[in-house]
Amino acid sequence: MVKAVYPGSFDPVTYGHLDIIKRAANVVDELVIGVLVNNDKKPMFTMEERKTLLEKVTADIPNVQVKAFDGLTVEFARSNGASVIIRGLRAVTDFENEMQIAQTNHSIAPDVDTMFFTTSLEYAFLSSTIVKEVAFYGSDISRFVPPEVSGELLKKIEKLGNK
Repeated sequence: MVKAVYPGSFDPVTYGHLDIIKRAANVVDELVIGVLVNNDKKPMFTMEERKTLLEKVTADIPNVQVKAFDGLTVEFARSNGASVIIRGLRAVTDFENEMQIAQTNHSIAPDVDTMFFTTSLEYAFLSSTIVKEVAFYGSDISRFVPPEVSGELLKKIEKLGNK
């Protein structure tokens, strides 16, 4: 049985993330989505909100579960019995950074491998940051995120506008 983790900040989860999640879930027996605290980012959604949104949008994928974590991804993988870390690549520019992370992870945990999925072409430009910016300026984000996410993101932006 192959168990994998797919870590990310998912602030918010996009159709690009869901593309990787669905494709990875078809390749592994069990996929644990790890919602992490990224010290380089200031998330719009709390960890619990991100976890809840991911649970909603992946509810129809039976071999997927969502967990929150902080710390090293390889330690999260090991604590979940996973031998594979899933990472998505949007462009060549992602590859250099992701390769460095994968090599570091492998040096720490040689028993855990990294599997890269290239994002489907229709989502290659998409990032959570872009989605938040487009939403902030009032443009339609329905092509970028599921309806559950869109609604919550618009509520967050409304609250920011009222401050």
